[in-house]
Amino acid sequence: MTIGEHIMLLRKNKKLSQAALGKAVGTSGDIIGRYERGIITPSIEVIMKIADALEVSIDFLVGKTSLEIDKQTMKRLEDISSLSVENKDFVLKMVDMAIQNFKTKQAYTS
Repeated sequence: MTIGEHIMLLRKNKKLSQAALGKAVGTSGDIIGRYERGIITPSIEVIMKIADALEVSIDFLVGKTSLEIDKQTMKRLEDISSLSVENKDFVLKMVDMAIQNFKTKQAYTS
C-alpha cells in the first residue's frame, strides 16, 4: 500500500474530508488529494503533520509497520522508557504477565 493510500484510508476512518485534513496540516484539500492519488509525495515535514493529525506513527503512515499505535499508547511507551532500568523491568514483567494471562484464558475459551 502506498503512502497516499494509507493517508486516504486513515482519513476516511477518521471521517475527515480532504479539506479538513488539509486545514489540519496547513495545506489544501486539493494537495491532500494529490498525495492520496500519488501525483505528488509529501515532504517529511508534511508527513509528520499528517501523522499527528491522523493520530498514528510515521512508521504506520508510510507502511513501515502494520502496528497502529495511538497517541495514548505512545505516551505510555514514552513514560515507560523514561523510567529507571529497575522500574522499567518491573513494568515490563507486569505487562508480560498480563499478556500471558490473557493468552492462557483465550486458549481455554476457544
